[in-house]
Amino acid sequence: MLTAFAILLGVTALLAYVNERFLHFPTTVGVTLAGALASILMIAVAALGFPDARDWMSGVLRTLNFTDFVLNGILSVLLFAGALGLDSRQLLRQRTSILTLAFFSTLISTFVIGFAAHFVFGLVGLDVPLMWSLLFGALISPTDPVAVLDLLQRAKVPKKIETLIAGESLFNDGVGVVIFLALAGVAGLGQHGAQEAVTAGSVLALFAQEALGGLLFGAALGAVGYAMIRTITAYEVEILITLALVVAGYVTAAALGLSGPLAMVVAGLVMSAVKTATFTEATFHHVEVFWETLDKVLNILLFTFIGLDVLLTETTLAQITASVLLIGVALAARWISVALPFGFLRRREGYSEYTVRLLTWGGLRGGIAISLALGLPETPYRTHVVTVTYAIVLFTIAVQGLTIMPLVHRAAAATRQLDGDA
Repeated sequence: MLTAFAILLGVTALLAYVNERFLHFPTTVGVTLAGALASILMIAVAALGFPDARDWMSGVLRTLNFTDFVLNGILSVLLFAGALGLDSRQLLRQRTSILTLAFFSTLISTFVIGFAAHFVFGLVGLDVPLMWSLLFGALISPTDPVAVLDLLQRAKVPKKIETLIAGESLFNDGVGVVIFLALAGVAGLGQHGAQEAVTAGSVLALFAQEALGGLLFGAALGAVGYAMIRTITAYEVEILITLALVVAGYVTAAALGLSGPLAMVVAGLVMSAVKTATFTEATFHHVEVFWETLDKVLNILLFTFIGLDVLLTETTLAQITASVLLIGVALAARWISVALPFGFLRRREGYSEYTVRLLTWGGLRGGIAISLALGLPETPYRTHVVTVTYAIVLFTIAVQGLTIMPLVHRAAAATRQLDGDA
């Protein structure tokens, strides 16, 4: 395990250097594309009669296990760091928009993509049951907070837009995981793998336990952190306490059957809200720099892993055709799922006409989608879902990530004009 992680770390450092020195892409985009290109080159070398390089790197990636690396590893840190960096007061002012998008948009997108995917899979000759198509809809619907935050920080958009996009992305991540788990239970893919009696009440109860329980548990973690940190001034101990809250809190949430992602987001927001009453200005600077650095380093590792994992994806012509069609479906579903609830919010909250377009094109997918797909049990349908998931993730990062900046600037200008008129 240590050797495999050392190899991943070395490859990541090299790809990040190449991107920063020569490509100058946003880091998440650059390292993903460089990793994917490296994977394609290894596949080409293997096809020419030298399979050792591909087999060696594939063995490294299987040793690390993407699902464990993300869901049971770095996700807690990335979500807490993202929430800690947000302006909690601004988020509270925009809570209606953010929570509406996080819950209702994710639900709408899950079912739009799920039913459309079932049709597309059948159209190209891939026999994927409806429930598996809905699982695909659930895992691909949440936008990736890591990729979105990286782009927003580079664009220097108004706080109103940054908080809306980042807040929705942080919360819909947890909501998407909860929906995925509920559907997995209906499909008989729960923790015990056996089909259990499933009713609408049991699904709602699971959703309430995971989502509401995760939110309350996160608030409790934040309160514990506040109570401890406000009585000390040593920044090393403060960093240790926040790190323990995140790692131990995430593990505890999972053991209690609560949503760890939602708990981490709320814990980070609570610590952000009470920072002036908890930390001194000097100590918070150290804590903030620690979490920002850790966030960026793990962020780069994650997106290198995404690029390299192309090595593990076997594809057929039918899967490639389904991927191309479902890229369009995912974009359309994102637009529908944002535009419908936003119709009730736009005028009241004072957002510009570009906001829906920005939320749609800025809906990048990333590590959470891939880790959930790879965590599915081995069945004849799994490879179809994994391949299409990879295709959509790579498209959103490479194409949408590289072309979003003009739209960001237009949305920012329109928002500033609206705020000035108001």
